[in-house]
Amino acid sequence: MNLRQLRYVVATADHGTMTSAAQALYVAQPALSRAVRELERELGLELFARSGRGVVLTPVGEQVVRQARAALDAVDAIEGLAVTRADGRGAELRIAVTASLEPELTGGLIPRFARDQPAVRVRVVRCADRDQIAAVLRGGRADLALTDLPVPGDMTAHPFEQREVVLISPPALKVREPVPPAALDGMRLVLPARGSARRAEIDTMLRRIGARPVVAVESDERGAWLGWVRAGRGSLLWYRNQIDDTEGVTVRSFMPPLTRMIGLVHAHRRLPPAARDFLTFAKQTPRDHHAR
Repeated sequence: MNLRQLRYVVATADHGTMTSAAQALYVAQPALSRAVRELERELGLELFARSGRGVVLTPVGEQVVRQARAALDAVDAIEGLAVTRADGRGAELRIAVTASLEPELTGGLIPRFARDQPAVRVRVVRCADRDQIAAVLRGGRADLALTDLPVPGDMTAHPFEQREVVLISPPALKVREPVPPAALDGMRLVLPARGSARRAEIDTMLRRIGARPVVAVESDERGAWLGWVRAGRGSLLWYRNQIDDTEGVTVRSFMPPLTRMIGLVHAHRRLPPAARDFLTFAKQTPRDHHAR
């Protein structure tokens, strides 16, 4: 039995379906279901029974959830004592991040946190993709990570902001506004290199909306992307809040909106006080302070 299993059981009880619980925790639904079933096998108890399209607690499941809530509350209280008694002097905080979100971290969150916690040394651990982020968290080489969600089921996610994905295109491109996602079908796009994590995410999004664009340029040289758009080579999909210079391009929203959720993530282990302080700070920081 572990805390992750208890959190998953409580979330399933609260949301009524394992799918909804997984969405609320930003973990994969199969990972959550597997963890709950493993706990049931370990205890030799049936915690949930099917009810229509969802699940309901069995009588013994209600008892387990009641005790699980008490256990999780106790863990939070104990960790809170550790934070209260630690003054943070000489502490080091290691935060992993991918290149696309590093400006978010180093240009906004870290400087503001440093003003509140000047004794904490923050070290940025640069990662190529979300797989590498998960690896450094599992290996204890970082305390926290800023990344796109969802993440693997053995990670704890703290979502705090949705980001809008917009279409950045040459002004001459004629398209209805706001842009229907289906308009991306056949559109010339500047895309990250094939095989990269960012390209995989964009390809997944395009498949979800049923669009097959024409690949105009493939490159991971982010600094060149807007130049290719200005030159009329193609359009670009990117986060609105990470666009610094819109001269010579047109920025359009989609309808329905295309969004990605980002959040802070950590492995299922007790966090050092500085990491807990950073989590609290990030959750309390007004959303417009997260922008570049």
